[in-house]
Amino acid sequence: MKQAMADYKSTLNLLDSPFPMRGDLAKREPGWVKQWAEGQLYRHIREACKGRPTWVLHDGPPYANGDIHIGHAVNKILKDMIVKSRNMAGFDAHYVPGWDCHGMPIEIQIEKQFGKTLPVAEVQSKCRAYAAEQIERQRKDFMRLGVLGEWDDPYRTMDFRVEADEIRTLGKLLEKGYLYRGLKPVNWCFDCGSALAEAEVEYEDRVDFAIDVAFPFGDRDRLAHAFGLPTLPDGPGAIVIWTTTPWTIPSNQALNVHPELDYQLVQTARGMLIARHRSPRGSWKAPCLPPARGRPWNGLCSGTRSTTAPRRCTWATTSPPSRAPASCTRRRPTASRTSCRASATACPTTRC
Repeated sequence: MKQAMADYKSTLNLLDSPFPMRGDLAKREPGWVKQWAEGQLYRHIREACKGRPTWVLHDGPPYANGDIHIGHAVNKILKDMIVKSRNMAGFDAHYVPGWDCHGMPIEIQIEKQFGKTLPVAEVQSKCRAYAAEQIERQRKDFMRLGVLGEWDDPYRTMDFRVEADEIRTLGKLLEKGYLYRGLKPVNWCFDCGSALAEAEVEYEDRVDFAIDVAFPFGDRDRLAHAFGLPTLPDGPGAIVIWTTTPWTIPSNQALNVHPELDYQLVQTARGMLIARHRSPRGSWKAPCLPPARGRPWNGLCSGTRSTTAPRRCTWATTSPPSRAPASCTRRRPTASRTSCRASATACPTTRC
């Protein structure tokens, strides 16, 4: 005859709660997210926070192309934690999600599906439909992460009101004179056969001569007026610069002067006028003057005039390392490319 088992459970004072022993989050979380959406939890939070100091998080939009990945998840979850913590800290913290709906990747997908011969209006229409489809897929996944926000009223860069606001803002910038037309160099890779972005260009360290260059005066009357003189004395004159990038000199056409800096007009013993910048300590740098007649001189000397001995040059054979374009990051060459340099003959004598 079997002996009855002792009921020790009834002798213990255990807590009685409705919480299950297992978390089973994979099945329970979708129900919570659905309950939050149907109960309009985010709207109730906004009503409870009304009147508090506003705290705004500007959400950089993801691109409407493809399903979300771990980067999207980290981005949205961290922002959701910040917004919720600000609400609990006594602020009215809104979260308005958005999407970037313009760009080449979307157009490439349309070309892959329908070819490259479609009219422009049809391409734009199909691109908008493709972006809308991607937004719905991403929105569903973001909500599944438990992120609260205005998912029913996000901002999309392809919305007509958003595009109209961009045009209005551009018009305001134009009216205030913030926009101008200019020239910008575009780097070109001969190996890749395409244009390069600035981030794709690598630079190598190199050592070049430090040179002083004399730029002849252009408008002598205006220069005399700037220095408060009726006219400039007869004879050659120049304004001088010092540079460690000698390869840029062949394309240099003019100089800029700063309206808040002091400049001096100096006449040397040989009758040459030199416009120079006066530093705060009173010291100054100027190029070597042309040597005596009969000696060659090209106007470029790799040295600077000493402040204690104004008729002698203190020579420097090299300059601090400068930066020059080396190659692009798309294809790393085995040997460094050589850059164009402006050769400068050293001053033939140590006396100026």
